[in-house]
Amino acid sequence: MASAQLIDGTALAKNVRSEIAERIKSLQTKSPRFQPQLVIIQAGARPDSNVYVRMKAKASEEVGIKFSHITLPEEAPLEEVVETVQKLNADPTVNGILVQLPLGPHIGADGERTVTEAISPEKDVDGFHAYNIGHLSSRASEPLFTPCTPTGVIKLLDHAGVQIAGSNAVVLGRSDIVGSPVAAMLRSRDATVTQCHSRTKNLPELVKQADIVVSAIGKAQLVQGSWLKPGAVVIDVGTNYIPDETKKSGQRMVGDVDFDSASAIASYITPVPGGVGPMTVAMLMSNTLRAAERQWNEIRDRKLKPLKLDIKEKVPSDIDIAMAQTPKPITQLAHEIGVLPGELESYGAYKAKVDLSVLERLAHRKDGKYILVSGITPTPLGEGKSTTTIGLAQALGAHMDRLTFACVRQPSQGPTFGIKGGAAGGGYSQVIPMDEFNLHLTGDIHAVTAANNLLAAALDARMLHEATQSDKALYSRLVPTKKGKREFAPLMFKRLKKLGIDKTNPNELTPEEITRFARLDVDPETITWNRVIDVNDRFLRKITIGQNPTEQGHERVTGYDISVASECMAVLALTTGLQDMRERLGAMVVATSKRGEPITADDVGCGGALAVLMKDAIKPNLMQTLEGTPVFVHAGPFANIAHGNSSILADRVALKLAGTEEGDEAERVGYVLTEGGFGADMGMEKFCNIKCRVSGLTPDAVVIVATTRALKMHGGGPDVTPGKPLHDTYTKEDLVTLEEGCKNLVRHIENSRKFGLKVIVAVNQFATDTSAELDLIRQKALSGGADAAVVSNHWAEGGAGAKALAEAVVATCEGPSDFKFLYDLNLPIEKKIEIICKEIYGADGITLSEQAQKQINTYAHQGFGGLPICMAKTQYSFSHDPKLKNVASGFTVPIRSVRLSAGAGFLYPILGDMQTMPGLGTRPGFWEVDLDPTGKVVGLF
Repeated sequence: MASAQLIDGTALAKNVRSEIAERIKSLQTKSPRFQPQLVIIQAGARPDSNVYVRMKAKASEEVGIKFSHITLPEEAPLEEVVETVQKLNADPTVNGILVQLPLGPHIGADGERTVTEAISPEKDVDGFHAYNIGHLSSRASEPLFTPCTPTGVIKLLDHAGVQIAGSNAVVLGRSDIVGSPVAAMLRSRDATVTQCHSRTKNLPELVKQADIVVSAIGKAQLVQGSWLKPGAVVIDVGTNYIPDETKKSGQRMVGDVDFDSASAIASYITPVPGGVGPMTVAMLMSNTLRAAERQWNEIRDRKLKPLKLDIKEKVPSDIDIAMAQTPKPITQLAHEIGVLPGELESYGAYKAKVDLSVLERLAHRKDGKYILVSGITPTPLGEGKSTTTIGLAQALGAHMDRLTFACVRQPSQGPTFGIKGGAAGGGYSQVIPMDEFNLHLTGDIHAVTAANNLLAAALDARMLHEATQSDKALYSRLVPTKKGKREFAPLMFKRLKKLGIDKTNPNELTPEEITRFARLDVDPETITWNRVIDVNDRFLRKITIGQNPTEQGHERVTGYDISVASECMAVLALTTGLQDMRERLGAMVVATSKRGEPITADDVGCGGALAVLMKDAIKPNLMQTLEGTPVFVHAGPFANIAHGNSSILADRVALKLAGTEEGDEAERVGYVLTEGGFGADMGMEKFCNIKCRVSGLTPDAVVIVATTRALKMHGGGPDVTPGKPLHDTYTKEDLVTLEEGCKNLVRHIENSRKFGLKVIVAVNQFATDTSAELDLIRQKALSGGADAAVVSNHWAEGGAGAKALAEAVVATCEGPSDFKFLYDLNLPIEKKIEIICKEIYGADGITLSEQAQKQINTYAHQGFGGLPICMAKTQYSFSHDPKLKNVASGFTVPIRSVRLSAGAGFLYPILGDMQTMPGLGTRPGFWEVDLDPTGKVVGLF
């Protein structure tokens, strides 16, 4: 009698597992961090479920898949199971999720369907999600995963060399797990399929016609050999138990098919056990690997979908261009750049904050390329540095398929409603939505304002209370008795430690210790902490406070700074994390005591409260360009008053998102363009000497933006005044004036070289520029030491107009950076100031006012002499005098005063007549700003 050939599922499953293990090892050789992970959720501890879980755990270990087993109580409610699934969906390290069925007896079929459909289709390695089942049944689509047992059935048929196409197949069973999926899979392979079930009539006759029989009906030994067509192929999926006294357990496993009689008729047959069962587990391993590869490639691909620009020959106003473009939903942009849903906090449809946890998740990545965008000494109209940053980001991201981030500062309402306007860029190179970008955004500047002014209020209140209370009364109110117990507030222990008092019981302090602890004893003449407001309000530059009778005559003269000049803003821009920000805010020095000791925000008692006010502001804001490429907008310190750069955290997040995994090709590296305010003598110098010291990041290159307008002004052209028409010098060809002004550009190139930076000059083209003028600038830049000099027309053409600039950036950034600092931090304060003035500004030297010298001596005595220097000076000249254009020489820089930003971590000398609160001109920009009848903002620029 002929006997059917066995289809050995155990042997085939072993081969499949071996191939999976080899594939994982191969991928890990190239990408060591590649690690598939399967998680099984089990409710209760059914013995049969335990067996299945152990089988899957063993197989995972064998092939190199990380296995995790989450056990829930049998009575776990449906909501708890779903919540567990959703957490695993959000975990990027988990590739496959499997819920071991059945769940507890209280969760019926509907509940189980709810659980399986809670699993993300991309992690549904069981193939049970409605998405995958639905696509399996459609000829027009393909599922992400097919169920494991049906996949194993097809694999067994293929292994046996069975011709599926054109055959007649009968499937016994209609479950969602086996019967229906295997019927759909056979049908997709061009078999003619008859699907039967327990109520099908004439079952033996139907089976008799089949070339292929797949039985998953769950009835022991139902299918007899007499039912089969001679030479039929039989796949027995059944797992049934029948009594057997010869077995220790008293029972043995059999299939749906009577093996003895069927094997005499069939050409091929699977045994039970040892047929389909091992293949089910092997296919689970295969699906988990496929899920891991797909998710790994998706994270690495970071495929950006650019937005199309509708370029007009006559360029409309900035706000008209911005309003005409519909941004991508911020959730879509976040997905495209590799930010996970749990890392995104949306503020409306088109802006969001990104949680700092992304830095921990991507800590292993090598950073992307890091480019600073700076400029020549500008005119009051600005030379398009922000526009160039955005245009270059669009060129790299939308036209060269390089994941590129622009990192820019949040604009203050001062320039937005003043003369300079917003900072979203211009023309077809802007951040959008432009009105939201320029107005409030997510409230970070308001948080800075609130924190700054809380500290100012706390300081003045403390001075009043100290002046009007005895030591005993003051101490009793600072450390009150509550419910018979007296305790120090947690922050007070920091002050006790600072004073060298090691006591923890408030009742044990001596009278002398009480006086030292309770009295800050502020010297009013040394107070450096002003209040702030985010508008240009020149009449607040100097004010008298405390005039109300309730303040009992304790008046003093003080003033306001603009909010972005607050040290709280500098801290936000320079912090490296939440705890670091808390420590920096608490370390901010607001005054000196009469004993000569620095008084900090923590001494005043509100360092923790300041951190609470700024806890959300620390997260970078995600927006987009007109062409849909990502932009981080974070922090807004002015470059003429403060250090003029967006936050370290925004740069770090961008560099990791643009970074590469180990084993990636060099071409996969992304780019981060971070902007430094005003000319290279301002934002770039502070970026290098301050920001890079704190961040530990080193730039690969600097882009210096130049315009014919600014260079002609430096070459002797008439003044450029906002609101007044430009002189003919600026709108007609004038090579003589332009060539003279190019000395300013060359000086900025030379200064950049002092930091070891590669230099790309971007000539921001205006409509009236001639070819001869643009060629002259390029020649002077290259002969002056630039690595590349490119004309860019991104204002009129968007990213396409900056493609040549982008290509130059990519080419120039090949190879390592030779970055270095300009001065040693251990040098005396005066010497560091002098080095900047001589090396960067070209000064002969410096002069210190009596006040400045006294402040320097105090800071050195207090231990702050090792801080870097942040110069506050005019942006319109290399010197302190805005009238000295081009490359000034023969001048000495007067240092009027020196302030301390101990929390931010720098000293800032104030040069000449520099003001820390700008003023409004006769015709500010707010005249144009309004709402149209539909509620849209108009008039911003």
